[in-house]
Amino acid sequence: MTGTVVLATHNQGKVVELREILGEALGGVELVAYDGPEPVEDGDTYAANALIKARAAVAHTGLPALADDSGIAVDALGGAPGIHSARYAGTRVDADNIALLLQNLEGVVERTAAFVCAAAFVTPSGTEHVFEAVWNGEVGTEPVGDGGHGYDPVFRPDDAEGSAAELTRAEKNALSHRSKAFRGIAPIVREWFEGGER
Repeated sequence: MTGTVVLATHNQGKVVELREILGEALGGVELVAYDGPEPVEDGDTYAANALIKARAAVAHTGLPALADDSGIAVDALGGAPGIHSARYAGTRVDADNIALLLQNLEGVVERTAAFVCAAAFVTPSGTEHVFEAVWNGEVGTEPVGDGGHGYDPVFRPDDAEGSAAELTRAEKNALSHRSKAFRGIAPIVREWFEGGER
């Protein structure tokens, strides 16, 4: 099985992460970084925003594309920051987003939350698929750990000790919402390539 899929992100850290997650699952499929313009993510769901990014990459490159949209949903905040997670504080700076989240949860005892990820696969012929996954846990009271990115330092997964930022890359890739979402969509990508469509 050979072919090329565009990873619709300019985040090089995410490109590396997705290559690690998808490498074995997609075998000989080459995963290339997207170099085109960033679309406006004005969808009202994770799935809608993931599809917007994947469609833009297909339109720019003519190749099938994978994209994702993810965020953290906090129960006590009615699911916020949600799809606005990356720009929660208005600066797109992780530390600012974390600070605002902790401020908004000050004094809150019940801090259950989930990381959510929607992975989208779009082909040049217009076929579209989305697979969504969650990673349950809670928001800690202060940042801990220096790994990962985004809200990882304050997210304490139910299925791990400590924060997501304290996990090794291998541990995070085995547990995370992004890993689950892309592993879920990988068979669809593989089937498309094996079917001989181009």
